[in-house]
Amino acid sequence: MAGVHEFGRMKFPRGEVLASSARRNWTCMAAEIRNHPAGEIPPPVPQQMEVTLALRGSDAGRVERRGNGEFQDTAARAGTLWLCPIGVVEDSIRITQDLGSILHMYIGHEIFRDISASVSRAVSPENISYRADIDDDFLRQVGYRINAELEEETSVGRFLVDSLARSMAAHLVTTYADASLPHRQSPIVEHAKMRRVIDYINDNLASEISLSDLSDIACLSHHHFARAFRSAVGVPPHRFISSLRLQRAQEMLAHTQSSLTEIAYSCRFSSQSTFTRAFRRHVGVSPGEYRRKAAG
Repeated sequence: MAGVHEFGRMKFPRGEVLASSARRNWTCMAAEIRNHPAGEIPPPVPQQMEVTLALRGSDAGRVERRGNGEFQDTAARAGTLWLCPIGVVEDSIRITQDLGSILHMYIGHEIFRDISASVSRAVSPENISYRADIDDDFLRQVGYRINAELEEETSVGRFLVDSLARSMAAHLVTTYADASLPHRQSPIVEHAKMRRVIDYINDNLASEISLSDLSDIACLSHHHFARAFRSAVGVPPHRFISSLRLQRAQEMLAHTQSSLTEIAYSCRFSSQSTFTRAFRRHVGVSPGEYRRKAAG
């Protein structure tokens, strides 16, 4: 499921990967554990069912997200669960404090097609509800077992994970599917092209990045690239780049002695005052306050 791990890179470009199933021979599910820095995440449109479990999380950190017209503000404590079904367009995701050890589990369409065949009726993952902070011990225990397999591979790991993935999918359909939800169409995204674009953006955040540069890398016209990027990532290219630059500013504030002016210019802001206004809107505090809190 290489495409799923590429999706993880697109959705969480600044999230540190602690463990991944990318080199495992899993067929029904992919999983990864990430540390997430505070800030906004430019959310793409998921092409698989995503179940997220905070293994450690944060006592005070929160995850604010908006999708399908619903706003969710959730404390990200250990054991917290989130569901993001296939095709849900999330308008925004914001993490208020650094979060450690967040497990992301991805289930593709294939399992749900198998369930449909076995029960002789259509089972659509698009009809699973967009939920946060659900109290579901079954999903937690499955997540903990998958985490154990990621940390220490066993000889029957592939068989075990495939069985768990099918059980999880059946549980999601039984417990969280709503037949009244409209069917959501997932756009087809060419992952390799989008990965090259995002890699280029990450490598050139301190330089000028033009729409022409990005559309050339993707081998698309400006118009088609802008539409394809928004479909894949959930936000326009300029907003995605701005979010990454502000996340880089957070890292520089926390881990370097660079002045605010130096950080502003490094992140391509025309002045310190412009940078300060953008940073406060993005993070909720001024750069100076952020640096003081990071130092404490």
